[in-house]
Amino acid sequence: MYVIDPPKQSSLAVQGTSDRFPVRRVFCVGRNYEAHVLEMGNDMRDPPFFFTKPADAVCDTPCTVPYPPLTEDFHFEVELVIAIGKGGADIDEADVMDHVWGASAGIDLTRRDLQAEAKKMGRPWDWAKAFDNSAPIAPIRPIADAASVEHGRIWLAVNGELKQDADLADMIWAVREHIAALSRGVTLAAGDIIMTGTPAGVAAVVPGDVLTGGVDGIAEFEVSIGPRV
Repeated sequence: MYVIDPPKQSSLAVQGTSDRFPVRRVFCVGRNYEAHVLEMGNDMRDPPFFFTKPADAVCDTPCTVPYPPLTEDFHFEVELVIAIGKGGADIDEADVMDHVWGASAGIDLTRRDLQAEAKKMGRPWDWAKAFDNSAPIAPIRPIADAASVEHGRIWLAVNGELKQDADLADMIWAVREHIAALSRGVTLAAGDIIMTGTPAGVAAVVPGDVLTGGVDGIAEFEVSIGPRV
């Protein structure tokens, strides 16, 4: 018997059905588009690295995300999202897609000022990345029905003004490459979510802003920024 009630299973909607995709973990690929690497002042083609968000950071879109505490520089980062349906370790690049259940589009919301402070002090990024509602994600599309995860437009607009506009082909590490690399460090499991990095154009938002975006042929989202909590 549990001594307290176990937490509710985090999950995401599945396109066109009432089914839900259970979320186990959320992995995020850092610095995976060349132009974004340059705008953040970093070196290109470093080996892929990863950070995490808690499973309950995910939220279905459309949604309203409250402006989070402890920040004055709240940023959006549009990303292709991959949903793992079959686990494994040391997965070969050629076999990666056999482990993918579906794909979507989402936003890695970031408290950029806290991230900058963490970098400066050599601390982990968790406080900047892994907060409540920090991963709004559109309903997942089964991979058999999805367009390519290797190329296709990825974009985000704020209040109708285009801010990020790129192609999945601009990834430094393609989906097959970074999932294979991730599986060498951890054993992936069904229910894992992978956010695959963001292109250039990240910027701050304020309460009242409406973010729209997506990945062509896969998913689109709408996220409103609510009042400060």
